[in-house]
Amino acid sequence: MDLGSRVDTLMDGLTADLERLTAIPSVAFPGFPAEPVRQAHDLLVDLLRGAGVERIERLDLPDTAPVIVAEVPPPTPDAPTVLLYGHYDVQPPGDESLWLSPPFEPTPVAGGLRARGIADDKSNLIVHLGVLRAYEGRPPTGLRIVLEGQEEYGSAFDDYPPTDPDRFACEAMVIADMGNLRPGSPTLTTGLRGAAELVVEVRTLDEPRHSGEFGGAAPDALLALLKALSTLHDVHGDVAVEGLRREEWSGTTYTQEEFRALAGVRDGMPLIGSGSLGERLWSGPAVTVVGIDAPSVDQAASAVVPYARAKLNLRFHPQQDPEEALGLLVTHLEALRPFGIPLTVTPGDTGPGFEPATGGPAYRAALTALREGWGTEPAFVASGGSIPLVNGLAKAVPGAEILLFGAQDSMCNLHAPNERVLFSELRSAVIAEAAFLREYAAAHRDGSAA
Repeated sequence: MDLGSRVDTLMDGLTADLERLTAIPSVAFPGFPAEPVRQAHDLLVDLLRGAGVERIERLDLPDTAPVIVAEVPPPTPDAPTVLLYGHYDVQPPGDESLWLSPPFEPTPVAGGLRARGIADDKSNLIVHLGVLRAYEGRPPTGLRIVLEGQEEYGSAFDDYPPTDPDRFACEAMVIADMGNLRPGSPTLTTGLRGAAELVVEVRTLDEPRHSGEFGGAAPDALLALLKALSTLHDVHGDVAVEGLRREEWSGTTYTQEEFRALAGVRDGMPLIGSGSLGERLWSGPAVTVVGIDAPSVDQAASAVVPYARAKLNLRFHPQQDPEEALGLLVTHLEALRPFGIPLTVTPGDTGPGFEPATGGPAYRAALTALREGWGTEPAFVASGGSIPLVNGLAKAVPGAEILLFGAQDSMCNLHAPNERVLFSELRSAVIAEAAFLREYAAAHRDGSAA
C-alpha cells in the first residue's frame, strides 16, 4: 500500500473531524464545565468505532475525566502490540482578547487551522484515527489505544498504570503528545526534564511600618526575599544551586534566531545562561520565579514590607531523582540568611523526568517511518516540559520501548494564544505512524526485533 496516496484520500475527512473535536471546549480544569469534556470523550468513542475498533472501554477513576482504553487484537499470534497514547483535554484559552479568532472556533490559517488544543493534543488524536482508517481497522500490529481527558491539569491516572499493568501490556508505545523542532523536520524526543515547585516566604514585622521612620533598620521582608532569589543564578544567568545535574547536549537544537522568535524576546534583550541552547533548555536545570506576593506598585504605601513570598518552578535533568533535585534547591534556600533573616521554605509537588532507551527495534522502525513521513532525516531533541503519565506507563511495562513524536511543532503556540496546527504536519505524522506499525511488524516477522 502506498501510504502517502492512501492518507491523501483521508485528509478531508480527518481535517473535518479535527474541526469537530476542537470546537468542543474540553478544558478539564476546576471552574470549567464538565460537559464539554464528556462530549469530547463521546465523540472520540464514536470516531474509534467508525474506524473499526470494536473493543472500547471507559476507565473511571476518582476526580478524573474518563479515560478511553481501546484494543485492536494482533492480526497473528506472533505480531507485536503497540500502545498509542494521546489526551483530549486542552489548556484554558487564557486572555481571549489576545486571540485573532475565538479559541474554540477552528479558523483557517496559512496551511492549517487555529484553535485552542488543536496542536496539543487533538491533532495527535486525529493521527491515531488516520492510521486506523489507513489500515481499514486492521493494522499490522495489535493496538492498545489510551486517550485520557485530564492530562493538562493532572489526575489519578498519572499513577494508575503500574496498578493495572495487564491493561497496558505492549512491546512499544507511541506517546503522541510531542512534535517537531520545526515544521518539516521529523523529530524524536529523547528526554523530558523533571519538574518541581516550592514556596519561599519571609515574615519580619507584625505589620507595615513607615519607611521614613523605620526604613534602614527595620528588616524589610521583600528586600530579604529578593536578595535570596538573586543567589539562584550566577552572573551569566546559569543556575547556581550546587548538585543540580547539567550535561552537554549532543542532539539538534534551535538556532538563536528561532528561539528568540519563539520566546518573543524583545530586540536588544540577551538570552540568559551560557553554553548551548540544548544544555540550557533540556540537559541542564532551570529555576523560574513563577509568582511573587508583594505590594503592587499601584497600591504601594511608603512602608517597610513585613511579608513577602515567591513560588519557584524547578526543571531538572531527565535522569536526576526528583526528590534529590528539589532537596538541593530547598537546602540552598534554607542555608541562606539574607541580612540575618531566616527563610521559610515549603516544598511542593515533584514530577520525574524521563529518558527513553534508544537503539532498539521500535526505535529503528521509527527512524525509517519518520523518513517516510517527512522525506528527510529525523532530528533528536529533548523537552523542558513533562508528561507525568510516561513514567507511570514505563513502570507498568518496563520492557516496552517508548517513542515520542507527533503532529505538533515548536512554532504551533501550544499553551499560548493563537495555537495552530499545519495540515502538512498532520499528513506526515499519519504516514509516519502508519509506516512505523508496518516496519515494526516486519521486524518481528523477520526476527530483527529479537
